[in-house]
Amino acid sequence: MKKIVAALLTTSAMMSPAMAEMLPVEKDELKFGFIKLTDMAPLAVAYERGYFFDEGLFVTLEAQANWKVLLDGVISGTLDGAHMLAGQPLAATIGYGTEAHIVTPFSMDLNGNGITVSNEVWEQMKPNIPKMDDGRPQHPISAAALKPVVDEYNGSGRPFNMGMVFPVSTHNYELRYWLAAGGIHPGFYSPEDVSGQINADAFLSVTPPPQMPATLEAGTIYGYCVGEPWNQQAVFKGIGVPVITDYQIWKNNPEKVFGMTKEFTDEYPNTTLAITKALIRAAIWLDENDNANRPEAVEILSRPNYVGADYDVIANSMTGTFEFEKGDKREIPDFNVFFRYNATYPFYSDAVWYLTQMRRWGQIAEAKPDSWYDEVAKMVYKPEIYLEAARLLVDEGLANEADFPWDSNGYKDPTPAGDIIDGIAYDGTQPNAYLESLEIGLKGEQKVVGSEVQG
Repeated sequence: MKKIVAALLTTSAMMSPAMAEMLPVEKDELKFGFIKLTDMAPLAVAYERGYFFDEGLFVTLEAQANWKVLLDGVISGTLDGAHMLAGQPLAATIGYGTEAHIVTPFSMDLNGNGITVSNEVWEQMKPNIPKMDDGRPQHPISAAALKPVVDEYNGSGRPFNMGMVFPVSTHNYELRYWLAAGGIHPGFYSPEDVSGQINADAFLSVTPPPQMPATLEAGTIYGYCVGEPWNQQAVFKGIGVPVITDYQIWKNNPEKVFGMTKEFTDEYPNTTLAITKALIRAAIWLDENDNANRPEAVEILSRPNYVGADYDVIANSMTGTFEFEKGDKREIPDFNVFFRYNATYPFYSDAVWYLTQMRRWGQIAEAKPDSWYDEVAKMVYKPEIYLEAARLLVDEGLANEADFPWDSNGYKDPTPAGDIIDGIAYDGTQPNAYLESLEIGLKGEQKVVGSEVQG
């Protein structure tokens, strides 16, 4: 395999403006999994532009049926790594669900999700939403506009069902965050009841991302939270209206990660660095020159072996705009961020936020000290690997020194209250104080026993 790499270096050089310096990788044939979402883009770009090949890696990318199948594939070793929900490595490592030590040296993106409701629910919400001078709805839209609708459904004996992609997904936590900020209780988990619907006003359940629009159209759910292109697909099909993006819920919130087992990264350290280098290069390409490469990225993603949605559907959000109601297209240049704002750096504070949401809703059943959140974050998120890969790229002339947070302690500065929809600041170094500041959700020593919160 090494001889083949050497023989084909010239071809690779033609694909890339500069050549990566090849590490002596321990494993050069790799299979990575992904779900058909636009934020798998760094994987597709690293493959199509030859960045994996530049590192001496022969990669196969394979779409997976759902997030559980994907996680099981990484744990079993049938996949060497995967595009993952950020909550998956954390949940697996602490033993919530499938237990395994998964790590990430690379965060794949910021933002990229939306919450969509059916046309019927949208019409019921609209009287509760302030309007701009031109008659269009004022954004961001609070879930307070949805609360009277949910109350009416519950009052008439109809459960208000909504979809999210996985119990430890960003989408679950973002949907819960938005609902709770508007006074709608999304329900608790307990060790005995993992439905997440204990004491719920709105009932959230799992729906695979590509099935969201069809499930909404069938009336099985009244709304959902998902990544692109499945919100824009609802607009194009005329079956639903995205009411808010996650950028409007929490400006530049963390999204997916690239996950591998700790066993893999320990056994193949150079391979891990090579993978991370290729993914960083892909992220740089996706964001450089004010997103100038996005149309080419959209063409790649529209292919059936990647996302497989129509070019126009993917472009609707990937090229700096987002369409809410049909014809109401607004500028959101940071809807998809792949490299700006240190998007690819695996911050401990991002990991801690996911852990606080697991605790808030009962997936972490018992109170934990602040030190525990820090320890788990450092077990899973590996900025030291990321920075080693970044240093190699800088030394090779493939990345700029100024683009990386070399002196970071792994924690972002607190997110200001004005950047979050409920006006509550987030400081990753103070997880328990943060939980105390949230009106709905577990805090302190509280735990869910049966259908009651005790403590």
